[in-house]
Amino acid sequence: MEWDETEMQRRALLAGAAGMLALAVTPFAMAKAPNGGVKSLIGNASDGALDKLAQPGAFYADKAVRILLPGAGGKMASKLFGMGDKLGLTTNLTRSLNDAGGKAAGEAKPVFRAAIDGLRWSDAPALVTKKDGATRYLQTSAGDVLFTKVSPLVGSALQNVGAFRQLDDLSKGNSLLASAGLTHDGLTKSVTEQALKGIFQYMAGEEAALRKNPANLLKGIF
Repeated sequence: MEWDETEMQRRALLAGAAGMLALAVTPFAMAKAPNGGVKSLIGNASDGALDKLAQPGAFYADKAVRILLPGAGGKMASKLFGMGDKLGLTTNLTRSLNDAGGKAAGEAKPVFRAAIDGLRWSDAPALVTKKDGATRYLQTSAGDVLFTKVSPLVGSALQNVGAFRQLDDLSKGNSLLASAGLTHDGLTKSVTEQALKGIFQYMAGEEAALRKNPANLLKGIF
């Protein structure tokens, strides 16, 4: 089917108008009904991020969110482990930390959903104007709550993947490791902090992608 020049111009104008409408309506709609709209947005972004990071090897595969041993990005720990590091044992432990982060992410959906439901989403203008505004607001407003709730998930995951056992084997006879945060509690705290940082980073990307898609306006996200 061939279109004449007038029809092509008309369709181009309609497409341009639709794009402008999406840019204009998205923040307007969020401002008019922020609670339902933003909860839907950030809930979907949260689910998407957690689904991706729960995939086997996802944390370790992405250097931007890879979970490292405590202490200067793992460098201090590597020095303290000495021969264990040269034999590649700390690499195995690092992989276990990332496996634990992924397992915790797979169990964290209800935790994030509860935190999302517990916030007043009408309080922050940045929710409307920033492409990752809802993620930022969740991180600053509920970050401590999420840490408290996610930490036990991480601790259980570290136990299940054998990370604590590996740490204990590497720590025998080395009294300096505790000062670098290389204890069960220290490792749990470090992995939880890093896992949450990675989750929020992925959430920001998911939120930005959802905002860019005008079709979401029709689905009721906003």
